[in-house]
Amino acid sequence: MWEKAENVEEFIPRIGEFVPDFEAVTSHGVIRLSNYKGKWVILFSHPADFTPVCTTEFIAFAKLYEEFKKRNVELIGLSIDSVYSHIAWVKAIEEKFDVKIPFPIIADLDMKIAKLFNMIHPKASATAAVRCLYVIDPEMKLRASMCYPMEAGRNIEEILRLIDALQTADRYKVATPANWKPGDPVIVPPPRTWEDAEKRLEEGYECVDWYFCKKKLG
Repeated sequence: MWEKAENVEEFIPRIGEFVPDFEAVTSHGVIRLSNYKGKWVILFSHPADFTPVCTTEFIAFAKLYEEFKKRNVELIGLSIDSVYSHIAWVKAIEEKFDVKIPFPIIADLDMKIAKLFNMIHPKASATAAVRCLYVIDPEMKLRASMCYPMEAGRNIEEILRLIDALQTADRYKVATPANWKPGDPVIVPPPRTWEDAEKRLEEGYECVDWYFCKKKLG
């Protein structure tokens, strides 16, 4: 069951905690975050419509949209622009780049959601969101977060890789090493007792030491 985030007025996005529910006007109509329960959600902000870096990010998200869908992931964009601006920008991207934007974009004119999720960083801008991104799991818990400055676009393939890593960790109760990609060996959780450490060396894992073992999945 989805527990309510405590002290929503002072909510700070922290990994492992439930995120607060919200309702928002988007380019696809009104949505409520709780309606996405049971799916993974990527909620991400961009500084403004009709800007070059944001346009490249949205094109990159759109091109990998079907890959996200295969992983039961829904994308939700957000900026402090009107729904009319979002619609016009989406149409412009389709006309100029021949790319359709298939996911909703929140029109957060009052900055309520941007402030709730700490997307406004005053030293960068008091009126535009920086490039924040939150990965929310099917239970509505925050699993990962990252913020980029306005000047640097995100690597969307890395975000897809992060989803693969999180879903693999959940499914197999393992961890993934640096630069892991699907098909690479995963890390077996370290043993909790001396006896388990001894057994570990006999279980056919690729071990560097008693605490550092990898295995192939499947």
